[in-house]
Amino acid sequence: MRTFDLAPFYRSTVGFDRLFSLLDQATPDGSTGYPPYNIERTGENAYRISVAVSGFAQGELSIVAKENTLTIKGEKVANENDKPASEVLYRGIAARAFERVFQLADFVIVKNASLENGLLHVDLVREIPEAKKPRNVPIATGAPGAHAIEGTAEKAAA
Repeated sequence: MRTFDLAPFYRSTVGFDRLFSLLDQATPDGSTGYPPYNIERTGENAYRISVAVSGFAQGELSIVAKENTLTIKGEKVANENDKPASEVLYRGIAARAFERVFQLADFVIVKNASLENGLLHVDLVREIPEAKKPRNVPIATGAPGAHAIEGTAEKAAA
């Protein structure tokens, strides 16, 4: 496995710290792929994360959106008072605790979440503020500086 040293970029750039931190986090660290998930684009600025959480009840799941990070946690509540009616010979359905962290782009917010058929769906939308959207700048014909001077000269003379 190759490792990349991004230290030279940290030294020679300004304002790209978050980008290089994301690149550092994107390298595989041996974490498990549990639970599996899909990321879908459902519209021009709409996304959906679907996480397979079969066996987890709604109260055993938590979703936290903080700054540009979305964290989905699942923790099975072990109830020691309930004695199983049968002995499990093989456990193929995973019921272990998990934590999935997703890095969100700027201006991406969580709209809603739903749990259906063992899948947790988290809908996301990118809402760019009006101040950050591109705008058209009209092009004026003629010399705008000359008009401003003429207008101020006429007002000064009057």
